[in-house]
Amino acid sequence: MTDTWQRSTDVLVIGGGPAACWAAIHAREAGAQVILVDKGYTGTSGATAPSGTGVWYVAPEATARANAKASREALGGHLADHYWMDRVLDQTYTNMNRLAVEGRYPFPADPNTGEPVRTGVQGPEYMRRMRAWLKRLDVEILDHSPALELLVDADGVVRGAAGYQRQLDRDYRIAAGAVVLATGGCAFLSRALGTNVNTGDGALMAAEVGARFSGMEFSNAYAIVPKGSTVTKTAYYGYATFFHENGDVLEGAGSTKGRSVIARTLLSEKVFAQLDRADATVQEQMRVGQPNFFLQFDRRGINPFTDRFEVDLLAEGTVRGTGGIDVVDEQCATSVPGLYAAGDAATRERICGGFTGGGSHNSAWAMSSGSWAGRGAAGFALAGTRPDHAALTGAGRTGLHPDAGEQVTADEVVAAAQRELIPFEKNYLRHGDRIRPALRALDGVWERARGLSGTTGDERVRNRQAAAITAVGRLMYESTLARKETRGMSKRADHPDLDPGQHHHIVSGGLDSVWTATTATANTGLAVAS
Repeated sequence: MTDTWQRSTDVLVIGGGPAACWAAIHAREAGAQVILVDKGYTGTSGATAPSGTGVWYVAPEATARANAKASREALGGHLADHYWMDRVLDQTYTNMNRLAVEGRYPFPADPNTGEPVRTGVQGPEYMRRMRAWLKRLDVEILDHSPALELLVDADGVVRGAAGYQRQLDRDYRIAAGAVVLATGGCAFLSRALGTNVNTGDGALMAAEVGARFSGMEFSNAYAIVPKGSTVTKTAYYGYATFFHENGDVLEGAGSTKGRSVIARTLLSEKVFAQLDRADATVQEQMRVGQPNFFLQFDRRGINPFTDRFEVDLLAEGTVRGTGGIDVVDEQCATSVPGLYAAGDAATRERICGGFTGGGSHNSAWAMSSGSWAGRGAAGFALAGTRPDHAALTGAGRTGLHPDAGEQVTADEVVAAAQRELIPFEKNYLRHGDRIRPALRALDGVWERARGLSGTTGDERVRNRQAAAITAVGRLMYESTLARKETRGMSKRADHPDLDPGQHHHIVSGGLDSVWTATTATANTGLAVAS
């Protein structure tokens, strides 16, 4: 390995998905020099890149906006904030229109009116266009360069990051006036399409500098998939009939509580599906909208509209959940000076409450929060001076050092964490009697993870992924136990009802010792510690 490569910039963006790209664009337009470091290749990695996705794009018309805000409010447990929803709807509308012009995205036209349809994007083309836009703005992109730890100054202000460039086999260290974490969520390496880079790295780095999290109990998203598949497009199963193994219709599987019905049934038998409720017109629209959804069937010789196929549930964690790093102002600053958060790395509770899914609100939040975080980071950075490398220290702890004590491998840590986080009978069909022992096991995994040691760059990358998955899981389960009710996607079998007395947010933090507290809705002041 060569010597550490050092650079200095105004704003460092960590990530390579939509939130990271929008952050880099807005930071650059605010006058900042910007470096973007991506764990993968910006334009092809992450949950958005391989798929079509809807976007919460609503014209600025009062009734349409009111209906859009009301559409998921009850599902989210009435935790969303109308002020933030309005902000996101405004910013998303602006960004999608900019994407058409400055981003040169070829939106299709409505066949009846000829007007462009901007309620969704095809991920591969969207991200290809975003990368080209960054290049035109002279944003410096470092691909295959995962960040491993944040850098802080003597006052604890985040001032950069250190990481490893895989293809060049060298460490890097970038001093910056401010940092935007847009690293995506955490899907626990479940193999869900596009999430192999979404291992909670940003959450781990944020926790190490003392950042606060919110809504981590709403991080148990599971997608319906064909057995053995990685393609998570649950919306299409709205056109499905589900069946028991013996061929009888599985009653209730197509309802709003259908996934719970499927999960309980899967504990004792196989479940099958058939997209038999889609007419010829809808079938054609589905194939155009999500071509990769059908590729898996075509390769197996299955017609999902006429043939029954076995289904399973695949964990998507915080990628399709709403929990993440808490933001404390309109510029998506975190509770740590110099650090900003955007996209799936940040909490989406303000616009989704306790429920979301793929695309739609998440897509809108990514481009909106990315825009605000980029501008906020630029303002913070340009108000001061660039830090000196000599004045910065690494905040990273677990998995970065050559000899950390007891020897354990990253694969062992990941496997142990996955045993507690991926089974839907633990994380989806939640009950305190299952969550508490799972959390105790994860606490033990974290203790073992502290023994992770690495000498090569790839070892350190895998170590940090393993530590991050474990850390996210502990924050998630601690928050789950703190919410003793059923609200949003966090459904407790031992507390099956919504409790009006728990109409608050659960905030959390910590690594060796995880803490939780509550905040009132629509503000960020701590209310009750626990």
